[in-house]
Amino acid sequence: MPKTAESQRLENRWDAAKAKGMSESEKLLYRSNLLGSDKRITNYGGGNTSAKVMEKDPLSGAAVEVLWVKGSGGDVGSIRMDGFATLYMDKLRALKGVYRGVEFEDEMVGYLPHCTFNLNPRAASIDTPLHAYVPKAHVDHMHPDAIIAIAASKNSKALTKEIFGDEIGWLPWKRPGYELGLWLEKFCKDNPAAKGVVLESHGLFTWADDAKDCYDLTLRVIQQAMDWFGEKTAGVAAFGGAVHASLPPAERRAVAARLMPAIRGMVSGQQPMVGHFDDSEAVLEFVNARDMKPLAALGTSCPDHFLRTKIRPLVVDFDPAKADVDKTLAGLDAAVAAYRDGYAVYYDRSKHPDSPALRDPNAVVYLVPGVGMLTFAKDKATARISGEFYVNAINVMRGASSVSTYVGLPEQEAFDIEYWLLEEAKLQRMPKPKSLAGRVALVTGGAGGIGSATAERYLAEGACVMLADIDEKALGETGAALAKQYGKDMVRTVAMNVTDEGAVAAAFASAAVEFGGLDILVSNAGIASSAPVEETSLALWNRNMDILSTGYFLVSREAFRLMRGQKMGGSLVFIASKNGLAASPNASAYCTAKASEIHLARCLALEGAEAGIRVNVVNPDAVLRGSKIWSGEWLDQRASTYKTDKDGLEEMYRQRSMLKRSVYPEDIAEAAYFFASDRSAKSTGNILNVDAGNVQAFTR
Repeated sequence: MPKTAESQRLENRWDAAKAKGMSESEKLLYRSNLLGSDKRITNYGGGNTSAKVMEKDPLSGAAVEVLWVKGSGGDVGSIRMDGFATLYMDKLRALKGVYRGVEFEDEMVGYLPHCTFNLNPRAASIDTPLHAYVPKAHVDHMHPDAIIAIAASKNSKALTKEIFGDEIGWLPWKRPGYELGLWLEKFCKDNPAAKGVVLESHGLFTWADDAKDCYDLTLRVIQQAMDWFGEKTAGVAAFGGAVHASLPPAERRAVAARLMPAIRGMVSGQQPMVGHFDDSEAVLEFVNARDMKPLAALGTSCPDHFLRTKIRPLVVDFDPAKADVDKTLAGLDAAVAAYRDGYAVYYDRSKHPDSPALRDPNAVVYLVPGVGMLTFAKDKATARISGEFYVNAINVMRGASSVSTYVGLPEQEAFDIEYWLLEEAKLQRMPKPKSLAGRVALVTGGAGGIGSATAERYLAEGACVMLADIDEKALGETGAALAKQYGKDMVRTVAMNVTDEGAVAAAFASAAVEFGGLDILVSNAGIASSAPVEETSLALWNRNMDILSTGYFLVSREAFRLMRGQKMGGSLVFIASKNGLAASPNASAYCTAKASEIHLARCLALEGAEAGIRVNVVNPDAVLRGSKIWSGEWLDQRASTYKTDKDGLEEMYRQRSMLKRSVYPEDIAEAAYFFASDRSAKSTGNILNVDAGNVQAFTR
């Protein structure tokens, strides 16, 4: 098992004082959250828990037995009370009378809603019968790596007997469903002293009549397996030993930063994909090993694993001793195409007359010797979780191949689960993706009013956002606030000075590693200055040009390089200013630099069109609220120019506008969203003024 797992024992976190006074259903929730808090016990979304509880029937008032069981699609680590399905046990038992046999077991899912207790809207999962028919009050079904390593071994039945004796039984592989529930019931009746069972190629079931006893038992059985592996594998070279050496961390990220955008472009044909990079110790041990390729080719074993990762990964042809990334990139297209062709053959070989249509044939997992693992999915969370699942698969292969022969799930069985009609129905119920789902944006000046408002607008539409800013304190605060609202997977931050060529390149490389590439650049970082021309120093002039002209050039150049490598097009949005079109007194440096931005955008629109890279400009005016450039001397200077005070400046700007309205960061964000979205797919080289009306800034 993982090196860390051998030395770290599972912690029993049950707090008797906390559990005192809880109802049985509350204890179930408590137990579930504790079990799901340790990924050595079960993976995200994997496994389920249940309790049979006496409840008051809302119609008769009589006490009835109710099964509380994790609902479809939930995660035991984060589940809440509304995540459990509740079903009458007498009705679940009555289902046996309508069961027509194994060839019709899928139709039993349609009967589960008829068993619902108290009109609970939470859908029951396919595993419900497995819990219902175990004749114990509390049941845990977990997917521990240590147990699945036993379950995925060639002689898994004998190993189960060796480790657990008669306390834990064994059942051969059977797809989850109604029939397996009957198998479990029969096993319990035939083996009344047993406390659980290992399901071949699947996981662990344990049961007890008390919530704490069930929790304690689950932990003890898993720890027993971990200890056994620790003894058996001590001194054994995992996966046949290393044949590659890992590159240093910075070099691993540099290689990933080049590979990920290229792969992302190749696999985003059906929808934009988001990437995740993992170079953890467990991953590096596997990708560097002699037996990595043959083990990876066998595919994963546990159904939960390959539903997230596909049946097998793509091994990238890369030699870390030579580290020739250009050579690897040159061969990637053919390798990705070969994987797609192989997946299509697998589909044709395994499909049934009523199978769903072929899904995305691209690999999810990419293994790179000396570097790590890349995963791609429709969003960042799914890409990360897919990687976590493959780490689970690595741990399983490590354990099984160290004590026996690792056995992947038979291809037909794997296909029948991957293209299960019930799974397809679940996919069809998924909500429609948001308009920027799968897109990646980098926003410069991301900690300011316009930058943070734009980031929030993109996040609300499903985009991943890399916030870049020179103000590290404000950047950290803004990033934390957005991550709290939209999730940690969606937001990253990077300190960046747009005038520093190296810092700009590093920031874009970071976006490539964190999210797989880039679709949207919002060039927004800025300053503002005001002075009569005769009082404008060369330093002040150069500072405006460095940040507002050269800075926009540097980030745009890096975006073009990355986007061309992806071959997915892209959108650059320049946040310029009304001052770039309409001159203002005592601001020649600022106005000239802003005019430079606008003309740079026109030039880039010409260059990017053939690659599908669109470049457009948003011109704000007088956005005082939340804007960092109005918090310093610029505010005093503009107030002095227009002979008013700070309080009167916003009102002066409002009255100066044609519409007599103030302009806010959210207004600029809306324009930036329009240019980033497919709503403006046929627009490039355009300017959108968001200034409440200024005749001097009319573009025609």
